[in-house]
Amino acid sequence: MSDPSRTLFPPASSGEIQVTLSVVFREEAGKVVGALLRILGNFEIAEEIVQDALLVALERWPVEGIPTQPGAWLLTVARRRAIDHLRRDARYRDKLAALEHPVMQEPDDRLRLMFTCCHPALSRETQVILMLRAVCGFTTAEIAHAFLTSEAAVARRLVRARQKIVQAGIPYHVPRDEDLDERLGEVLAALYLMFNEGYLTSRGNASARRDLAEDAAWLAAFLTRLYPREPEPLGLLALMRLHLARSDTRFDAEGKLILLADQDRSRWNRRMITEAGALIEQAAALGRPGPYQIQAALVACHAEASSWQATDWPQILALYDLLLCMTPSPVIQLNRAVALRYVAGPEAALVEVETLARDLEGYHLFHAIRGDFLLELGRREQAHAAELRALALTGNQAEQFLLHQRLQSHLNSKR
Repeated sequence: MSDPSRTLFPPASSGEIQVTLSVVFREEAGKVVGALLRILGNFEIAEEIVQDALLVALERWPVEGIPTQPGAWLLTVARRRAIDHLRRDARYRDKLAALEHPVMQEPDDRLRLMFTCCHPALSRETQVILMLRAVCGFTTAEIAHAFLTSEAAVARRLVRARQKIVQAGIPYHVPRDEDLDERLGEVLAALYLMFNEGYLTSRGNASARRDLAEDAAWLAAFLTRLYPREPEPLGLLALMRLHLARSDTRFDAEGKLILLADQDRSRWNRRMITEAGALIEQAAALGRPGPYQIQAALVACHAEASSWQATDWPQILALYDLLLCMTPSPVIQLNRAVALRYVAGPEAALVEVETLARDLEGYHLFHAIRGDFLLELGRREQAHAAELRALALTGNQAEQFLLHQRLQSHLNSKR
């Protein structure tokens, strides 16, 4: 084991230690789980053992300091716990023998782990929970906080997921080349869900979870390093960075949502926007356009405009047309209608929105956007009803406040 007295920093404030620990755990937890899983062949045992090792680190590192080789330290502690576990079960004699020697990490251990967590036999939210737990090293309590549910509920989800992995015979390996596109798409979709939940939470008092969004972006960046010739991970990472570049301007000091048109663009992170632009170009050079690349290009149009008025709406509309050809979706069609409003006017946009009523009746943004168009056309009563419906459907506190403001404005205009 590495000498704990040789540290990256001396014992410091609890806040500094927690930030450093979260970074180290994110970098190392998945590697250690993957290394153990390769030997043990049991996801549940490997993941639980590593969680135990992380708890030991949480107890000792704030006092002793973080080892110079935290991954090796964690792997050594986890290996010893795995040996103790296997000694209690004679069936694992061969695996016990393998653990008697130092366990070597392999470069693709975390990659195998991500594909295991994101197997299509698992639901999308379960995939995200497993990745947070196994790849990022989140505790059950942290996952429960991220999804605004109880620790018991998360624990039950984890147990069911592990059982599903065993029962379905989900393999711990990187997919074959002929299966890569589909399986990589599963991983990207799970990361996209994870990012969106952090960027604008679906429920609870917190309007956003920046840490969750940044963890998703970190995992996306990890994928781009492993698959530099795959354009869609590059596109997804660009999309995430473009959104994160303006995250500091999305809420006011009281946590109220600030719409894109009203954000202070001078505060946007231009370095991150430039990096995202380079990722989009890198992906485009590979000659295989995909939905994440198009979405990134859409957000880049907004990021590169000097003002709301200078936005290139015809270009945005054209990109939405391309995106609809790739992945037909009523939500994409709804977003296209917003661009259409600035190209052809609110009446043409409303006609398009009305065709989506059956598909998007339960989607709050459908009613909010429809209400906005109706208000612009002077149909106040219908606009008021639409926004009331949107308010009833959203669980995000910042969106609720914005809709309350708009409804109050309607009432004031009648007086």
